[in-house]
Amino acid sequence: MKSSSISSGQNQGSPPNRAPHKSFALGGPTTKLDPRTTAFRADLADVRLADHVFAPHYAAPMAMTVKRSGFLRATSDKNGETLAEIMPGAVFEALDFAGDSAWGIAVDLGLVGYVDRNMIDFAVADA
Repeated sequence: MKSSSISSGQNQGSPPNRAPHKSFALGGPTTKLDPRTTAFRADLADVRLADHVFAPHYAAPMAMTVKRSGFLRATSDKNGETLAEIMPGAVFEALDFAGDSAWGIAVDLGLVGYVDRNMIDFAVADA
């Protein structure tokens, strides 16, 4: 008589024996961060926030110089809410580029938002 895996006590569909998982816990209260001043979105966050927010992707900011004045907006839409005007020479830390927009931090203003890509110089700014 052949022995089957069922009669031998083995379950063919179960994973191999593994060491027990180490447990972990999230601690402390959730900190509510302001997206106008903290560079995080549902899909991306500034890598400097990795200890504070969970995101599927993190980006290291690239410091760039604003070459012509323009507006920092809340969305990538050119008709979106204007947060501030950015002047030439200011530093913009870019985190994402999509279409005609760049998303990042207007360092001097301490605000996060979108600018037109042609406003910033792709040469890295002196930080």
